[in-house]
Amino acid sequence: MDNGLMENFFGILKTEMFYDQEDKYETLEDLIKAIDDYINYYNYDRIKAKLKGLSPVNYRLQSSN
Repeated sequence: MDNGLMENFFGILKTEMFYDQEDKYETLEDLIKAIDDYINYYNYDRIKAKLKGLSPVNYRLQSSN
């Protein structure tokens, strides 16, 4: 099974919210909360031109109707 999609996602996650920002998180709980918030943003709020200007979740919902 190819895990390229997940590797790409984690690369983006680390680049956008971790590298050069390590001091931003005082505790492990702060980091976990930030990751949860980022995943929510990535799926529900992030607009993609390739998805007709919709977030990934909204695109899937529209496509399934």
